[in-house]
Amino acid sequence: MALLAQSGQSLPPGQPQDAAWLQSLIDGLCALSSRDALTGLANRRHFESVLARELDRVARAGEPALLLLLDIDHFKQVNDTRGHVAGDLVIKAVADALQLCVRPMDTVARVGGEEFAIALPNCPPAFGPMVAERVRTRVERCVVDVGLGEPPVSVTISIGGAFAPQWVRSNLALWMERADKQLYRAKQSGRNRAEFEPAVVSQVSAEEKGLLFAAPGATALDNPS
Repeated sequence: MALLAQSGQSLPPGQPQDAAWLQSLIDGLCALSSRDALTGLANRRHFESVLARELDRVARAGEPALLLLLDIDHFKQVNDTRGHVAGDLVIKAVADALQLCVRPMDTVARVGGEEFAIALPNCPPAFGPMVAERVRTRVERCVVDVGLGEPPVSVTISIGGAFAPQWVRSNLALWMERADKQLYRAKQSGRNRAEFEPAVVSQVSAEEKGLLFAAPGATALDNPS
């Protein structure tokens, strides 16, 4: 109960030790374990479980799924010049902006200090750049009031996007690596922009070909042919 109180969540209604009270307590603790404490977004552990389910669904049904990795530009500068309290306010503002850009079926997560990720199921490749641009411009419009008479902080983000290969059994590390490469490209190209891998790269990698006929739980190294 102390954990729920410290996180700002309401305590379970009813009488302690009742079945309904205990279930409500369990539900609250489960929700707490899947959320980032600062932003209320999904945390990395929960997000990875979402991606794993998406990979399975894409492999079975062939529906497209997009992964966006996002990084706040020059965030260290904010912490160094304005302090960590201002940095936390910037992170919260970006989290709120991202939430306004997605559908109920999408999952937004904070996966690192100033790093975020969005999983978008059933998102056709033609819509990917449009979604990323909507996210980028929404954050760009953020002007964060950090208080104490300080001037507000303007925020931009860099975005890297990658689609899960359809009808192919891939894995979480490969998908994250693909999106991360595009995030790196966005940063190297000047930041405040989105980059996507070429369509041909989104098909099937050599490692995924190995996974295609692997036994469940195996890696591509188990099937080098």
